Amino acid sequence: MTVTNQSQQTQAGAPDTQVTNETGSSLFPTYARYPLSLIKGKGSYLWDDKGNKYLDFVSGLAVTNLGHAPDKIVNKVKEQLDELWHVSNLFTIPGQEQAAKLLTANTCADAVFFCNSGAEANEAAIKLARRYQQKVLGKGKFEIITFKQSFHGRTLATLTATGQDKVKEGFLPLPEGFVHVPLHDIPALEAAITPHTAAIMLELILAEGGIHVVDPEFLRKVKALCEEHGLLLIMDEVQTGMGRTGKLFAHQHYDVEPDIFTSAKGIGSGFPVGAMLGKGYLRDAFTPGSHATTFGGTPLAMAAVNATIETIIEEELPKRAQQMGDYLIESLRKELEGISFVTEVRGRGLIVGIACKGPVGDIITAGQNRGFLFVNAGPEVIRFLPNLYVTTEEIDTAVALIKTLIEEHVAANA
Repeated sequence: MTVTNQSQQTQAGAPDTQVTNETGSSLFPTYARYPLSLIKGKGSYLWDDKGNKYLDFVSGLAVTNLGHAPDKIVNKVKEQLDELWHVSNLFTIPGQEQAAKLLTANTCADAVFFCNSGAEANEAAIKLARRYQQKVLGKGKFEIITFKQSFHGRTLATLTATGQDKVKEGFLPLPEGFVHVPLHDIPALEAAITPHTAAIMLELILAEGGIHVVDPEFLRKVKALCEEHGLLLIMDEVQTGMGRTGKLFAHQHYDVEPDIFTSAKGIGSGFPVGAMLGKGYLRDAFTPGSHATTFGGTPLAMAAVNATIETIIEEELPKRAQQMGDYLIESLRKELEGISFVTEVRGRGLIVGIACKGPVGDIITAGQNRGFLFVNAGPEVIRFLPNLYVTTEEIDTAVALIKTLIEEHVAANA
C-alpha cells in the first residue's frame, strides 16, 4: 500500500519546513500551525482541502483512538442531537451515571467527576487531594510533587504542576504548592516530601517529555512513600488512558493502584470530555458546592463517552493495541537498526517514540509532503500515535516511510 499526496509533485522533494501562523487571521496566534487544512477523516486517514490523503499517526494527539468518524459513536451522537444537548448538573443526567458505572466496573475507581478537558481533570485531581487532606483529615497539607519533563495542562495550576519551564514563561506569579523532582530519583523524591506534602502526581509515560515509561520498581517505591507519609497518589492518564498502552488505563500494567487518576483525549473519540476518577473514601472531600462545571458531562458528551467506552471494552481494543504496538515497535527497531541518527525506539502499546540525535522538525514536515502525519515529543523525539484499529499494512507503510524520511534527512545533513 502507498500513501499519495499531490504536493509531492509540486514540491519536488523540497518540503516547506517553515511552520507559520495564519496571515490576517482573527485568531490569537497561540499555535504555530503546519500549512495544512484538514477537512475530512475516516479510520486511519485524513484529507485536506486540496484533496490530498494522509495516513494519520497523530490521532489528534491520542484523541481519536477509534479512528476518525467511527460509525457507532457518530450514530449515538446523532441520536442524542435529536433528543437533548444540555441541561445543567443541577439535574440528574442518566448518561453520566451510565458512563461512571462503566468506568468504575472496569477500573479500581469508585467515583467519577466529568469535566471538559484533561487540564480540568487534573485541576480537579489537585483540588480533591488538597481538600481531602484539609477538610476530611484536618491537616494543613497542600503541596503536590510532580516530575521534571512532565506535562499536566495549561491552566495556571496545571502548567505550574508541569515539569517544563517553557510553558510557564510570562505567567508569573505562579500558584504556590508545587515541587518538581527528576523522574526515577527516589532520594530526590524523599527529600522533597515535607509536612506540607499532600500528594504525588505523575504520568506513567512522560509523553510530551519524550515518551519515557515509568519503571515498575520506581512506582512501587512511590506508592510506599505515599503510604508512609499519608500522601495521595495521583496518576495523569490523559494521554495514556482508554486502551492506548494495551490496558484500559496504563496503571493496570502495574501492581499499584492510584488514589486518583484522570482521563480525557480518547474518552470521547474527539468530543471534548474529561474525567477525574477516585477511590470511594474521597467522596467526603467533594461535597455539594465544593467543585462544579457548567458543561462537564452534558447529555451530548455522555453519548460520545458511553459509545466509546462500550466499543473499547466489547471489542477488546486494549488487547489489540498491545499486539499492534508490539508489532510497530519491533518493526521500527528492525528497520531503523544501523541508522546512527536513531538512538532508541521506546514506548508501550500505541504510544511510541523514536529518539534521535538531533531535531526532527524537518522530518515531520517532509512526512506531511509524503502523505504521512506524525508529531514530535520534544525537539529530538518522533512520536507515533496511531488509532487502536491500525492495521499491520498501515504500520508497514508507516515504518517504510519513516525509514526513508530519516535516511533522506541524514543524507541532506551529511
